Amino acid sequence: MAEEFNIDGMLDMFLYESGQLLEKLEGIILEKQDAECFDDADINEIFRIMHTIKGSSGIMMYENITKVSHKLEDVFYYLRESQPDNVPHLELVEKVLSVSDFITGEMDKIKEGEKPDGDESELLKDLDDFLNRLKGEIKEQGIKLPKENKSEEPSQFYIAPVASEDSRFYRIVIHYKNDTQMSNIRAYSATYALKEVAEDLLYTPEDIISNEESAEVILAEGFYMLLQTKSSKDDVMSLIDSSEAEHIDIDEITSEEFGRGLVEIGKTDESIVINLDDEAPQVKEEKKQPAPGDYVVKTKETGKGKTLAKNQPKQQSIISVNIEKMDALMDLIGELVIAEAVVLQNPDLKVPGLELGNFQKAAAQLSKITTELQEIIMSLRMMPLTNVFQKMRRIVFDVSKKLGKDIELEVIGENTEVDKNIIEHISDPLMHLVRNSVDHGIEEDVSLRTELGKPEKGKITLEAKNEGGKVCISVRDDGKGLSKEKLYAKASANGLIGDKLITDFDDKEIYKFITLPGFSTKEVITEYSGRGVGMDVVVKNIQNIGGRLEIDSKEGYGSEMTLVIPLTLAIINGIVVQVGNSSFVIETASVKEFIRIGDDTIVQEPGGEEYVVIRGECYPFIRLNEKYELSESRTKIDNGIVVMLEHEGKYLCILIDRLLQEQEIVVKPIPSYIKKVKGLSGCTQLGDGSIALILDIAGLIEDDERS
Repeated sequence: MAEEFNIDGMLDMFLYESGQLLEKLEGIILEKQDAECFDDADINEIFRIMHTIKGSSGIMMYENITKVSHKLEDVFYYLRESQPDNVPHLELVEKVLSVSDFITGEMDKIKEGEKPDGDESELLKDLDDFLNRLKGEIKEQGIKLPKENKSEEPSQFYIAPVASEDSRFYRIVIHYKNDTQMSNIRAYSATYALKEVAEDLLYTPEDIISNEESAEVILAEGFYMLLQTKSSKDDVMSLIDSSEAEHIDIDEITSEEFGRGLVEIGKTDESIVINLDDEAPQVKEEKKQPAPGDYVVKTKETGKGKTLAKNQPKQQSIISVNIEKMDALMDLIGELVIAEAVVLQNPDLKVPGLELGNFQKAAAQLSKITTELQEIIMSLRMMPLTNVFQKMRRIVFDVSKKLGKDIELEVIGENTEVDKNIIEHISDPLMHLVRNSVDHGIEEDVSLRTELGKPEKGKITLEAKNEGGKVCISVRDDGKGLSKEKLYAKASANGLIGDKLITDFDDKEIYKFITLPGFSTKEVITEYSGRGVGMDVVVKNIQNIGGRLEIDSKEGYGSEMTLVIPLTLAIINGIVVQVGNSSFVIETASVKEFIRIGDDTIVQEPGGEEYVVIRGECYPFIRLNEKYELSESRTKIDNGIVVMLEHEGKYLCILIDRLLQEQEIVVKPIPSYIKKVKGLSGCTQLGDGSIALILDIAGLIEDDERS
C-alpha cells in the first residue's frame, strides 16, 4: 500500500511530530524521576505517546522503531490496566529513557538520509525481562492480568459486528483545524489507535491512505467514524490524538442507531440524523447538499443545547515553517535595511535648495514599515529555551547517576526567548557548564556538605532572564566552590600565567584561570573532565556570538557561571566611526563614553605600549590608524576622539578621527578569501554603498593583553 501514496511530505511530519512527542516524554520522565511512582495521568500520557509513535512509525514502515515503541507501550499498558504496587520506579525511568534514546538515534539517521538500521534486539530483550518481572509482581499481588496488548499490521479495520451485552456504540466526528497538513494521515492514525479497542469500526472517507485528495474532504466535512467497543467514552477519547483537532464529537448511540448510522456514514441517498435529545433517530427527506461545516456540532454542555460551530470565532492557528525559509527571509530583511539606507543616504539628495518634503514623508513611512518588518521577523525567529533546558535535565540525571551523586536540578525562566541561531550556539557550552557543576561542583563526600550545614542532596539551578537587550543564563551549584589558592597554584605550575603573583589578580581574574587552555582542577581523568579542554572552547564559542562568560564563587558554598549573550546575531545597533578614509562599526552596548584629550594624558612604556590617564585611572590605548596602517588618518590626539570601550569588566580606549552616525547594522561575515584580521568580527554595507568593518572588542582587548 505504501506505493499508492507519496510519503515525502509524511516524512517531515513524522520527524517533527515524533520529535515533539519524545521531548514531551522526556519532560514527563525527568520531572517525575525523584517521585515514588508515576501517577495515572503520567501513565496514560506515556502510553498515548508510545501508541502514537508506534502507529506513525508503522505507517512509515520503520520496523525497529515500531517494535521498540510497542514493547514500551506494553509495559505501560499493564501498568495502566493492573495498577500494581512496588514497581521499580528508577529502573522504569531508565527503560523509558533508553527507548527515547534509541528512537532519537534512529530519527537522526533518517534526517541525514540514512536507513534507520539500529539493532533493537538487546533493548527488546531488556524490556521483555522487565515486563515479565512486572507480570510476576502483578500475579503475586493477586491481580488478574489484562488481555494482551496486541499489535496488528496497518490495514482497513473492519470487524464483523458481534455485539455482547456490555458492547457500547459511538458516533465519532473529528474536525481538524483549517491549516492541518495531511489530515488524511491523522485520520488514519485515529483509526489505528481505535482498532485496539474496536469490535467494529467503520469510517468515511474510506480511501484515506490511497487517495491524497481525501484530506480536503476531511478538512471540509470532518472525519466520521462508527465504533462498537466495550470501552468507555473517556477511554475512547484518550486514544485519539487531539493535538490538531478543532474539536471532537463523541456521541453514544444504540445498536439500532449504529446499524442505521451506516447509511449516513456511507453517504447514501437516505439521510439519517442522530439526535441524542430524542428517544429515536429522525429520518428526514433529503434536502439540498449542506455547505461544509453545517453539521459541525460543538460538545454539549450541561443544561445547554448544541450550538452550531458555523459562526464561532476562529481560534489561533499555528503552522510549522522550514528554518531555511526563515533564514532566507531574514537575509532579505537585512538586504532591505541596507537598501533603505542606500536610498535615504544617497548623495544625490544633498543638492542645495532641493525640495524634499514629499520625499521625507515617504521615507519616514518606509522606515516605519522596515522597522516593523524587522520586529516581526525577529519575533518569528525567537524560541523559548525550554528544549535546551530539558536537555540539561537529562544530562544532570545521567551524569549524577554515573557518578553516584544525589542532585536535583531547579529550572527558572525556561520560557525566556532567544533567536534560534543563538540557541544552536549555546547548547554545547551550556551542556559543558552543567556537566562541570555536576562533576567538579557537587561534593562526592556527603559529610563535607553536612559539616557546612548544607543539605545532603546537591542542587544545581539553571536560570535564564532578560537584562538590557541581553540574555543571561546562569548555572549555579551549592557545591564546594572554587579555591583561589588552588587555582593560582595550578595555573602557575602549568606555566599559564608566567611569573605573576596571586596579588596581581583580582578574584574574578583568578576564577577565569579555569578557562585557560590546558587548565583542569581534576587530578584523575574521567569521561566527563580532567583533560584541560572544554572551558576554553566554551569561552571561544560564546565570544563568537558576541557573548561573554562571567564566573563567581564562594569557596565551600558553590559557584555561579553566567553566559551573557545577545538576543540575536543578524542585526545590531552600532555606531559608525571614521579613521582616515575607512569606516568602522562599534556595537553601541560596548561604548562607555567619548572623550577629547590632549597629548599630556598619554603614558608610553619602554616597550611602546601606550596608556591614557582619564580622571586618575589608567587605560590601555590603541591608535586604530597605526594598528591597521591607515596612513591617511590624523595622527594628533588633539584632532581626534577617544572612545572608551568595555567588555567583561575590562576597558580599552581607541583613537578615531570622527563620529558619523548611529544606525542598525546588518552583520555580514568577512569573506573567506580575506585573511583573518585580529580585532575584526564582520562587515556591513553603509548607505553610500561603502563597506564598514565591525570591531571585535573582545579580540582587541585580548590582542592588546598579549602584546
